[in-house]
Amino acid sequence: MPASFTQATVVSVLKTVHDPEIPVDIYELGLIYEVKISGDSFVHIEMTLTSPNCPVAESLPAEVEEKVGNIEGATGAKVNIVFDPPWTQDMMSEEAKLELGFL
Repeated sequence: MPASFTQATVVSVLKTVHDPEIPVDIYELGLIYEVKISGDSFVHIEMTLTSPNCPVAESLPAEVEEKVGNIEGATGAKVNIVFDPPWTQDMMSEEAKLELGFL
């Protein structure tokens, strides 16, 4: 049975999660590499961090899993942290670059 929510729903929830050191959400920062919704409405997210030594390496993925897992109809969420390809400022959206003064 297909999920009762869409990838756009997941993205809107991801946009409520912020890196505490940067005043931009993790989606616009380019930290989300992939979102997959499985047939049982479980959400798999592949994301990275701004650096392997990120101070929120423990709490940020847990926050993402909690918020996405609480979407109505979702059976849960799991974040897989990857560092390949490594995150760079080029991965940020135009909106994020503007917000941070890079444009």
